Amino acid sequence: MAVVGRIARAHGNRGQVIVDTETDFPELRFRSGAELFVRRGGTVDVLTLTTVRFHRDRPVVGFAGVDGMNDAEALAGLELRVPVDRLAPLPAGSFYRHDLVGCEVASTSGERVGVVTAVEGTAPGSRLVVKGVRGEILIPLAAEICTTIDPAAKRIVVEPPEGLLELNAKE
Repeated sequence: MAVVGRIARAHGNRGQVIVDTETDFPELRFRSGAELFVRRGGTVDVLTLTTVRFHRDRPVVGFAGVDGMNDAEALAGLELRVPVDRLAPLPAGSFYRHDLVGCEVASTSGERVGVVTAVEGTAPGSRLVVKGVRGEILIPLAAEICTTIDPAAKRIVVEPPEGLLELNAKE
């Protein structure tokens, strides 16, 4: 399943929550009647959206069976997911974040940098979190640095500016 958002916190006293989206298509994903999945206590539960409105580009949603503030507060921090086969097809040259996790990263000279463990940030400011031999490395997900991105081959080629890999390395 792919993460499409995280429940930030309860909103009001009617069981609504504010969602931090992790999708480029929030209006399509967060609509009344949509089903989202959460993992709680080792089980996967389905949550059906009953109400949706956007406030400052964030969805404020209500779920069936979540009727009060206490119920909504219990959802805070949970990841909202959908099955991968329900994701919208992307245009050529685009990819989902989960497609990049596990990709091998190498420099244009062929030097192994590491493996992508996560993608952080919002679309215009995203960065790859790479587990390298020297520890964690943060690499901006920018076309001028990530020259080749091939999720199908699980491969990313980077041409980092001088010192970037050393500067961002966390030991």
